[in-house]
Amino acid sequence: MNKRLCFLIVLSMTGLTHADDPRMPAQVPERYTAECAACHVAYPPGFLPAQSWQRIMGGLEKHYGSDATMDADSVRQISAWLIEHSATGRRVREAPAQDRITRSSWFVREHRKVDPSTWQHPKVRSAAQCQACHLQAAQGQFDDHEIRLPR
Repeated sequence: MNKRLCFLIVLSMTGLTHADDPRMPAQVPERYTAECAACHVAYPPGFLPAQSWQRIMGGLEKHYGSDATMDADSVRQISAWLIEHSATGRRVREAPAQDRITRSSWFVREHRKVDPSTWQHPKVRSAAQCQACHLQAAQGQFDDHEIRLPR
């Protein structure tokens, strides 16, 4: 049996799927990067379940205090991609409060040891500013070995 097949069998036995991997998918629509990364880091779709992305994309006129409306074609394309690559299974059991990544149980668990003063640092200001500590956030990589807390 080849190594890839063995890996896939083990992966399926654990209950994990490709959508449990929060990294940015290899193919990212240009519209997603152009529209979403213009204001914040382009979050990997595996950070939220499909129902959260549906609500977010359906309410862009009031997107966390901003008007993020875009043309209908862009909304359709980006929504379809986000939903296709959204989190499933073990990573998310339910949508987080207010569909906020920073309120998801996995986010809270991963950041439980972060000193509360870090969130107040001028270079951070918010838990949603991933790139302040995660050096490769803009590339959709959040590896624990690529973190630098601001000074």
